[in-house]
Amino acid sequence: MSFRESPRPSDEEEAFYLQCRAAYLAVFRSSLTNIASKQQLCRVLQQAGRNPSHATLNKYWTPRTSKLNFDDFCEILKCEKKTEETELMRAFKKMDVNGDGYITHSELEKALTTRGEKMTAEEVNAIFLLADINKDGKLDYAEFCRLLVSTVEQCQMAAMERLEADAKLKRQNFGSQSYSPPKSSVSSASAAAAQVAATQPQPPEASDVTLKKDSRSSSRPSSARSRRSSLSNSIIMTSSSTKASKIPEPSGLQEWHHSSVKGCFFLEDDGSISSLQYQLHVPQTTNVYLTIQPLSLSHRPDKCSSWMTVDTALFIMSAGETKEDSTLLHFTESKDKEKYVWKGELNAGTYYLLPFTSGCRLKKRSKKNLSNKPVELVYRTDTGELDLTRELREALSDIFEVIDLDGNGLLSLEEYNFFELRTSGEKCDKDAWAVCKENFDMRKNQLTRQGFMELNLMEATEKDGDPADLWVTLEAMGYNRMLELVEACPFQIDIHSEGTQLSIQPLSMDSGPKLLNQALQKSITSRTGAKALRGQDNVFIYTYRGEHRISSLIANKANQKVTVHVNNEQSRNCSSSRGMSVFAVEVPARTKMV
Repeated sequence: MSFRESPRPSDEEEAFYLQCRAAYLAVFRSSLTNIASKQQLCRVLQQAGRNPSHATLNKYWTPRTSKLNFDDFCEILKCEKKTEETELMRAFKKMDVNGDGYITHSELEKALTTRGEKMTAEEVNAIFLLADINKDGKLDYAEFCRLLVSTVEQCQMAAMERLEADAKLKRQNFGSQSYSPPKSSVSSASAAAAQVAATQPQPPEASDVTLKKDSRSSSRPSSARSRRSSLSNSIIMTSSSTKASKIPEPSGLQEWHHSSVKGCFFLEDDGSISSLQYQLHVPQTTNVYLTIQPLSLSHRPDKCSSWMTVDTALFIMSAGETKEDSTLLHFTESKDKEKYVWKGELNAGTYYLLPFTSGCRLKKRSKKNLSNKPVELVYRTDTGELDLTRELREALSDIFEVIDLDGNGLLSLEEYNFFELRTSGEKCDKDAWAVCKENFDMRKNQLTRQGFMELNLMEATEKDGDPADLWVTLEAMGYNRMLELVEACPFQIDIHSEGTQLSIQPLSMDSGPKLLNQALQKSITSRTGAKALRGQDNVFIYTYRGEHRISSLIANKANQKVTVHVNNEQSRNCSSSRGMSVFAVEVPARTKMV
């Protein structure tokens, strides 16, 4: 794996992000505030000079979307271009039947109520009242287009002027989401994290950390508050001169007992990462060699799956009676090719295995290719019957491989239900499973690969070939419209034990996200000391530098929230989980945050 030197942002990029901030802060008080509804998304896009249609809004605000952050907004603006005056004129000229430069009320009403995204007569009347400047019952659309474009430009200019004039806003950096505990029933494998991953020695990773206290309760003048509360610390991390020792594979490993299980990291709409978690039962004290690695689904030996470079880790926690009783015992730190490794002794008992990825290599991709024609999913044969295309069958075969958690080539009801919960939010009960047994290929009360294909073909047939439901399933599993797996990373956990056979069971725990966050925090604080931010007695930073990952934890022991600004523009050969070199995080009072 190679790393490119990260270039400094160009003037064009700086100007773009400045315009993004100006638009965002014209609608929201802070760039840390999330877009919480489709209406808010529409408003902030309009502030940025876009004119989003319902189709455009639905593309970015799907039924699964609960929020979008500033980073998401920037990505949307990269894809959605401003409406140009020439474009508007072209649309109006199509309505101008006699070509005299004017449109009557009836012509406008006919066009807007019968074509495209249809408007009501009341909405058309409201537009005409605003646009009929001369009140002669006709619309001079050339003048209207000029006014519309100039009004948009004036709004953007006013937002930029406010941004430049307000020193407080100017100090806010390009932003990202504030921390909020994940609500998913499966583990959030990457909480609000700012982490850096690297796989080879690199030049210094520099991080400038600036703290800004929430000072609303203070009676001091704002200028005095800002001078006292904006403090900066620099953290320089360099690669170690000696490479970390590789954990050797135990001799005679092939004679040890072996258990394995599969899983998958999924990138959610809000940018978090989720996965199943696992319960490990150890009947007696034994030596254990444990690994986690990305799972290749490539059908060609000369071509690797695109997610094989995603970093993975596994946290081992004792399984207490309550989540408060669970404590982090070990985690994988060493690496052998794609495998992340831990070796040691486990006492008899029950443990939780929590998969984790930093998000440095698994992140939202640009929607640039959305205009490409989607891959066909179904077709009609020569006899007129519906069938699945070869491309869809290959994708479904890979999905079967991922959800076949125990790797026995069959789907149990439990395995199938993990898939159902992921794609539809519902479970299949035993009665429905009995119906499946009557209609689809099964063996030992488990669904075969062929039966899985038959089930999906039946769903397509019931919809008379409409692929909408198939796309819902595929997108929930991480596929894009070109049937590329881009928002998921399958993985495999292998456990070798010397003295006894261990059993491993997949779980979907409500407490999973909190447990993972607890384990992640402990993995950092247990390996490094705290460093207080300059001039602050109550804000501390712990920085863990492992063989392949650098993670920082901010502990806010004050009774008020703090906003911490991070500038990584001087870093080289690093990949950040935030995707931006400048961002802010908000740490609530008396909490810790990675």
